[in-house]
Amino acid sequence: MSLKTTLVSAVASNLTGEATLRKRRADAEKARRKAGAPHLVEYFHQVDDPYSHLTVQALRLMADRYSVQFKPWLVGAPEDWAAPERALLLNYARLDATRLAASADLRFSDPGDQPDPARVMAVTDRLAQVREPVAFLDKAIELGEALWRGSEIRRSETLAESLSGDAVDPVSALATGDAQRKALGHFMGGMIYYAGEWYWGVDRLHYLEDRLAELGARRQGAPTEPVYRPPLVPRGRASRSRPGLELHYYLSFRSPYTYIAAGRAAALAEAYGAELKLRFVLPMVMRGLPVPPMKGRYFTLDTAREARRVGVPFGRIADPVGAPVERGYSLLPWAMAQDKGFAFCDSFMRGVWSEGIDAGSDSGLRRIVERVGLSWSEARQLIGNDDWRRMAEDNRQEMMQLGLWGVPCFRVDDVSVWGQDRMWVIEQALIDRTRD
Repeated sequence: MSLKTTLVSAVASNLTGEATLRKRRADAEKARRKAGAPHLVEYFHQVDDPYSHLTVQALRLMADRYSVQFKPWLVGAPEDWAAPERALLLNYARLDATRLAASADLRFSDPGDQPDPARVMAVTDRLAQVREPVAFLDKAIELGEALWRGSEIRRSETLAESLSGDAVDPVSALATGDAQRKALGHFMGGMIYYAGEWYWGVDRLHYLEDRLAELGARRQGAPTEPVYRPPLVPRGRASRSRPGLELHYYLSFRSPYTYIAAGRAAALAEAYGAELKLRFVLPMVMRGLPVPPMKGRYFTLDTAREARRVGVPFGRIADPVGAPVERGYSLLPWAMAQDKGFAFCDSFMRGVWSEGIDAGSDSGLRRIVERVGLSWSEARQLIGNDDWRRMAEDNRQEMMQLGLWGVPCFRVDDVSVWGQDRMWVIEQALIDRTRD
């Protein structure tokens, strides 16, 4: 392993480590107490984002449970670099929010299309005039439900009738919110920021609740369970299997979320008697899609947090982008032909995401290969072949036809999801198929 790889891996390990996280939190709390400041939760609301509509409902419940001060901001849609397949993202978000709402006992139903921009601006206009934070949450819920139902929304009477001249221009409110979000280091709607950490919507809100409870901010008598805690999978096991049942796993060696989902994907397949089908694709950045540092940093820290939750080692990173990924993919079909495809995938990803193994070196790749019982002498003859490229492209096209664009993705028959956060949807699909 090169000195550069060793140093980068050590820095990444420190950045993502729990000790570093706890020190950052302790420093933030010390500064808050010294300043006599309240627990300030900043929330970035995107009016036409289904996840924001769910998040604001969850935050309203939080307002009754915790002694915190909310600071809501209005923001626009992510920039193109953060939403490289925007049409697919919009369609999928509505479907996904419908599933999540049912799981979290919140309200959202996919109307089949995005709301009209004029109606979105009318809601933005109304919300921009709300000064009191909890009132903002209430009004955002009320107007959001009307927006997604297609009910009439008039422009703000406040703007039309204001005599004091203090009405807020909604376009300026969006620009201010966007600037604040960027200054704090993020790019999406439905995001929550508290004392140096970001929490994405309903899925990550439980981390914030646990943190606030640890700091003593939970109100007396408030529920001790968070508003929503994502279920871990697998939760059960099939009493019988169905012949021909398949779990398709769309993966990338350069995706940390793919890595931390791998063990659960294998466990799901085993629990329900499904064949795990590996569908590897080129990483986005190797397909010409940008991943700016802001995005990469958030994903790395978020993966570290999720890895701790699901008990997967993570943090000693040797980024495999470029040649290391290609070297690994050049061996994957060969490993699959020997019924060691998953073992090789797991070994590769564990090596580059938690052990600091340089898969671009022969010594690193040899270690990845041999520890799953594959022959290095055979592997050496195959490294660098291009036979895998057609397979990777076919997998990508298949994924896009499902309305999905990034990894990890999962499919069981006609049910498909994006992200390790929705593996419980796939488990339900497996349960349904084994009951047929």
